[in-house]
Amino acid sequence: MRAIDLHTHTAKSDGSYTPTELVDYAIEKNLAAVAITDHDTIDGLDEAVSHAAALKNRGLPSVEVVPGIEFSTKYEAQDVHIVGLYISYGSESFQKALESFVNSRINRNIRMCRNLQTAGIDITFDKLQAMYPDSVITRAHYASYLLAHGYVKSRQDAFARYLGDHTKYFVPREKVTPAQAVELILMAGGVPILAHPPLYHMGNDRLDALTASLKADGLMGIEVFYSTYSNQDMRDMQRLADKYDLLAGGGSDFHGANKPGLDLGCGYGRLYIPEEVLSKIKAALP
Repeated sequence: MRAIDLHTHTAKSDGSYTPTELVDYAIEKNLAAVAITDHDTIDGLDEAVSHAAALKNRGLPSVEVVPGIEFSTKYEAQDVHIVGLYISYGSESFQKALESFVNSRINRNIRMCRNLQTAGIDITFDKLQAMYPDSVITRAHYASYLLAHGYVKSRQDAFARYLGDHTKYFVPREKVTPAQAVELILMAGGVPILAHPPLYHMGNDRLDALTASLKADGLMGIEVFYSTYSNQDMRDMQRLADKYDLLAGGGSDFHGANKPGLDLGCGYGRLYIPEEVLSKIKAALP
């Protein structure tokens, strides 16, 4: 049985591969399916889906591309991510909701650039967009910009001095709640999945409460598989999935060169997600 990967990012958000390159790499890795789940954007989906379909039509090796998204949300002042799989991303109402997300992100980026200018950094939102065209600008792009222009010695240095949550230059972005993200994904006919819960370090009781609440809102799955999970993490997530009758999901969270050492399909070398995981998700589609 071939492997799948249901959590990846392209250069349309904060990954380094174009959607076409990611599809080609998934084929090279012999994956049965790959989900494109860029942060708060669907801009890479048409390219990925069309490229995979063109290869298949020409009788060449291809891969199933699962249209997805990863919403950045806020829960009790904490970041929580919700992945949506098999979204009908052409839906007009869904696209309008995403547009408001994009506008919020742009306003935040303009403010962050102004803050960084007070530190003597020659940066504007226009310059960021020129350096990273057709990308949703994230802090990863800021770090690359600062490194390329000699303001920092490393990406870690960029976050420590300028981009981290506790620096005076950081501007938090307005975020939807996890429940709103679940609602948006359901509205688009997709499967909402709680992403990498162990990374939130909530404690068992808070995570259980969040999961129970989101289940009532329509949550359908939880990431049981993830690149940084320990065996205990996997067991804990499977127990939580069983308790609330949730589908098992997961993926590598591949970002290409922006997460060195983390590879598509296998994470840091131990990750394996069998095709049957996707079969169960498909069976649950409306």
